[in-house]
Amino acid sequence: MKLIHHGAHQGVTGSCHQLKMDNGSSYLVDCGLFQGDDAKRNPNPEIKFSLSGIEALLLTHVHIDHCGRIPYLLSAGFNKPIYCSHPTAKLLPLVMEDAIRIGFTRNRRMIDKFLKTVGKLLRPLDYGEWHAIEAGGQIRLRPAGHVLGSTVFEVQTADGATVVFSGDIGSRNAPLLNEVTSPPKADLLVLESTYGDRFHDAPDDRTKQLEAILCHTLADKGVTIIPAFSLGRTQALLFEMNSIFEHMQSQQGCSLMKKVDVIVDSPLASRFTQIYKDLQPFWGQEAQAVLRIDDQPLVFDNLTTVGDHAEHMDTLNYLAEHKLPAIVIAGSGMCTGGRVVNYLKRFLQEPTADVVFVGYQAHGTPGHHIQQQRDWVRLDGKKFQIHAKVHQLSGYSAHGDQADLLRFVEQFESRPQHIRLVHGEYHAKKVLREQLSRRGYEVD
Repeated sequence: MKLIHHGAHQGVTGSCHQLKMDNGSSYLVDCGLFQGDDAKRNPNPEIKFSLSGIEALLLTHVHIDHCGRIPYLLSAGFNKPIYCSHPTAKLLPLVMEDAIRIGFTRNRRMIDKFLKTVGKLLRPLDYGEWHAIEAGGQIRLRPAGHVLGSTVFEVQTADGATVVFSGDIGSRNAPLLNEVTSPPKADLLVLESTYGDRFHDAPDDRTKQLEAILCHTLADKGVTIIPAFSLGRTQALLFEMNSIFEHMQSQQGCSLMKKVDVIVDSPLASRFTQIYKDLQPFWGQEAQAVLRIDDQPLVFDNLTTVGDHAEHMDTLNYLAEHKLPAIVIAGSGMCTGGRVVNYLKRFLQEPTADVVFVGYQAHGTPGHHIQQQRDWVRLDGKKFQIHAKVHQLSGYSAHGDQADLLRFVEQFESRPQHIRLVHGEYHAKKVLREQLSRRGYEVD
């Protein structure tokens, strides 16, 4: 048995791992795009490795750094089954359509042809049951708690080895999601390490921080910009904002927050939010409890969604001219493109503006430069001074922190025999490796 990495071994993004068995057959786990500095080191997204012997693709979830190279994989001739959870199968076509538009073509007929091909290859499976797959193997899916449909894969090979791929492990404090559960055993555990060197804020702290920022937006009539991934983070923010608005209304006797517009300026995020609603049976226990008293927890009175580009530009100009308090949620999450860039170019130089990061910012991305609170950032080739206040709310991260990762490992019924760390910067891996080694685990 051999594990070959085609991405996210010496960096964070571009997850793609090949599990090769003694009989020459292999499984591919994820096939994601490189981003930030990883993309500079890997500028060509085309598939360079041989597809010979690869019998299936196991897809942990639909974030672009885990699935974004699937169009290139199919172009290289891949035509094997793609195994995933049911929510992932629902979400993937939307993610793929967006990726194809950006990287391949806007030709509707070609996009439809590709999506039809993906649809034929998808094999959605239930959580918690063993399923026989090609090359004599079996797989079992467990919730990973990272994004709706995210999966930990247990793989039993034909020669009897058990390999566990964590995908991305979520934080325990994600009400829309079911918490990650650890498998009973692993000869090899392939473990992500994104936040292996840090700890997130507690849920109460993050809610108080977000509420304080929303109140500040109301007081100074500024614009608060939240760069957020269309899938997962946007829906989590809407769920939390809804509870904050209701809390403020009960405390103050009136809904002051109706004076603040919450704008989701991302057609893709709006479509994902609708699919999230359709997938309510897969939501976590806390969200299920909320549904019993609020059948629309992702919708509230002061929420506005923006559609086409003309409406986007009208919204941008209206906010700039009228100096109205507003919270804008827009992609992309790392500020590498998308509509959030236009908001940043317009409002970064305003002292009354706020920029709130709620997710990981890869090195080399504009989001990382702004997060570091430097004097300026380059957007679309031009320098923009930063006078806005910059905030980091780590409690909203979709990735588990060091405590979550260690808990995942330690809750195996029997200790994993070997651990391979992936999907992390050098320092995060180093710290997590030290913590695991200190506990007696064999790690590389």
